[in-house]
Amino acid sequence: MTDETDTSSGWLGIALVWAIALIGAIVVVTLAYAGNGAWFGDTSTVGVYGALGVVLAASVIGALIVQLATRRPEGFVVRVSWSITGAAAIVAIAAVAVAPIAMA
Repeated sequence: MTDETDTSSGWLGIALVWAIALIGAIVVVTLAYAGNGAWFGDTSTVGVYGALGVVLAASVIGALIVQLATRRPEGFVVRVSWSITGAAAIVAIAAVAVAPIAMA
């Protein structure tokens, strides 16, 4: 019987979700510093946070899809939690990185 907190075979999926968040955050931060002034129709300076919200939403959906694709119910909640927590941390770091631009 496996432990409910066993994520040993789920780390690949968790890392995949973190990679999605990291790539999305890098794209948003790069575009923000390149001078992109409109994000999904929002021309205000804080519109970049909407784009980071989309990155986080894509990561959450990706986490659910990737972990459901493993077809392993044991530890599902723990694996999804790790996936989303890491993605949220990455997006939070990106939000701090764009703060000087957003608050200008």
